[in-house]
Formats: sequence, C-alpha cells, structure tokens
Amino acid sequence: MIFKKEDIVPEQMKGKVAVVFDVLFATSTIAAALADGANSVIPVYDQAQAREKARSMDEPFVLAGEEQGRTIEGFHHPLRSYLNPIVKGSHLILSTTNGTVAINRSSQADHLYTSSLLNNREMANYLIENHSSETIVLVCSGSSGHFTMEDFYGAGSLLSYLIEKGSFTLSDAAYTALLFYNGLSVSPFDLLRSSKIGQILLRLGMDENEIKFVAQEGVLHTIAKYDPATRQIKEVEK
Repeated sequence: MIFKKEDIVPEQMKGKVAVVFDVLFATSTIAAALADGANSVIPVYDQAQAREKARSMDEPFVLAGEEQGRTIEGFHHPLRSYLNPIVKGSHLILSTTNGTVAINRSSQADHLYTSSLLNNREMANYLIENHSSETIVLVCSGSSGHFTMEDFYGAGSLLSYLIEKGSFTLSDAAYTALLFYNGLSVSPFDLLRSSKIGQILLRLGMDENEIKFVAQEGVLHTIAKYDPATRQIKEVEK
C-alpha cells in the first residue's frame, strides 16, 4: 500500500496490479464520468499537458481540471455536477493536483485501475474474479506530499469488500486501513467533510452536495482501467 503519490516508485509498479484512489475528487470524477457516458478519461500531469493533448484531439473532448482546489482558467470544473451534462460521447481530459499525477506515476503497473467509494464494491468483485492471485497495490494519492484520511478510508473500503468474498494476505498498512474503515462510527459524508481537503474545498465555496455524492458507497458499477497504449482510462466491458 502506498500513502501518497510522492512515494510511488514508477519502475517498482511493474508486475503488479495497482488501484489508485483520490476520493476528493479525481477518481470519483473518473468513475462518474464513465458512468455518465464519457468515451474515456485522459489523465494528465498538469494543465500544460492538458492543453497540449487538447490541441492534438480530433474527436470531441471536454477539458476539466483544478490546481490546489481551484478550477484552472479556461477549463471546466472537474466535479460530477458540472461534467454530467457535457461528457457523454466525449473524451474527458482531466488535470488534477494529485489524482491524475498518481495515475501517471503508477502507469508501469501490469494492470492499473482507479476506484472510489462510488465503485469500490464492483471493483472488489472484479479484482477477485480477475486478479486474486496477483499482487495488488492500493495507491493513495494524498495531497501535495501529505497523507490524506479520505484516500486511506477509500482504500479501507475496498479492502472490506475484498475480504468479504476472497482470501488475501494483507500488509500491515492494508490491515490498518481496513481497521480504520471498520472502526469508524461517523458516516462517510461526515468523514470526507471533516477531512483537511474537504474543509479547504468548502472554504473555497464548493457545494456540500459534491461531497455527499462521492460519499455514497457502491452506487456505480464502473470498472475504470488505464490503457497504457492510448493513455486513456476506459470502462471495462463486463
């Protein structure tokens, strides 16, 4: 298990199955965008790479992103309520401070997925059916070099679904995430809202309903997988 994107050693991801979490909000946005009909999500390192990718596109696309919680000028806000009306049939070029960077740094994994509270239940079922004998690394994006509670919680959520139906040997870090998830008495919404990132975003004027949406567990059935050949995240056809 990896606690923040800065701890990712790209070449050490080879031979592994990686699942990246950025609950507030990149991997939640990815799950929702694919569920809402986006052709793919293209995760980029930063806004410069996003603009370069946009210039090369010959198919419909939506450009969305944030930097340190603020919407990048000329980009759409990277949250589901903003993107839902416009992503269907388009490729979503997505730039975020932490999540899309973590995805790119994990891209040497043999198989790379993104997950969130929204789709963890479906993700667990898929991992059991397809990767139960492989080494699975849960990657928390963190925030600007720091551990984040919401990503750790998201990883614990996935672990809870995995051990319900399968047999896994957990690292101490993974077992701690599971204990943290199972031991909390507060609701997912209260936890996300009280996290440092949640508080920062609320102070910046974000609607609480955005957090309420991503705090829902198991409401989406999306399996989001990164294709290294195209550098796109697409929904796995089940």
